[in-house]
Amino acid sequence: MLMGRPAGRSFQVVDSFSRVVRLGEGVAATGCLSEAAIERTVAALTVCAGKVRARRARRVRAIATEACRRAGNCFALLDRVKVETGLVLEPVSSAEEARLTLAGCAPLFDRRCARVLAFDIGGGSTELMWVDLSAGRTPRRLGLVSLPVGVVILTERFGGDVSAEDFGAIVRELDADLEAFDRTHGIAAEIAAGRVQMLGTSGTMTTLAGVSLDLPRYDRARIDGLDMDFASIEAIGARMMTMSRGERAAHPCIGDERADLTVAGFAILEAICRRWPAGRLRVADRGIREGMILDMMAADAAIAAGARR
Repeated sequence: MLMGRPAGRSFQVVDSFSRVVRLGEGVAATGCLSEAAIERTVAALTVCAGKVRARRARRVRAIATEACRRAGNCFALLDRVKVETGLVLEPVSSAEEARLTLAGCAPLFDRRCARVLAFDIGGGSTELMWVDLSAGRTPRRLGLVSLPVGVVILTERFGGDVSAEDFGAIVRELDADLEAFDRTHGIAAEIAAGRVQMLGTSGTMTTLAGVSLDLPRYDRARIDGLDMDFASIEAIGARMMTMSRGERAAHPCIGDERADLTVAGFAILEAICRRWPAGRLRVADRGIREGMILDMMAADAAIAAGARR
């Protein structure tokens, strides 16, 4: 959850809340949200609803992404959330999810580049966007692919301690889908010409950045917008693979909730970096939530402009 107060063309953060609920746990195998996952999610959303009421938020938007898109019993969750928390949870398409992520991450785009390859490694899916940054224009999405592979799904398949053999299998499996996206948009040629910025947003990316800086605790101000080179990313990934689950859980920038998800996340990132060796990427601790707030601000501005006419 993110709550903001408009401040010019941006906003001031008023309150935020985050909890790993693994809503998509088991969906790949059963096609349905589990009762335990629903319980965890409703509990977290109850906290969010309390904060919304306490702050008297004027506009609220609550969305559900890949896990709900795939689950046959999605509406059981939506109904329960509405009854128990008062929040109206809206399932959105992968295209809408990408649009909001793009809007939220746009301030971190490097305008010296002609294109951006942005990606979001989620629990149930991974989205990649190919974005045009032509001079003087609003960032425009040229291509989108949503892969039904995320950290929760891979962890369920391979476990939290992925072997080197399984790690290689994940990378090869993902590369087939990435290759098709690459071929459609000619991304590799643009990267070879040095015209592309890579940007990643997700818990995988922010965790990786926190570990790379050896932070004693997570610090968003130092993570958001951090540029990392591929050599450092590979070294940190190798380090995480040698750590036990307990060691990962004890790290202040990983924690128990993400301890068994980090290696799967790094496998997805490794596939992306191998397919498109740009050499550097920027980490974003922002995305969908920021995009939603900016969207609501834009709607308010349009209403105000209409009232003035």
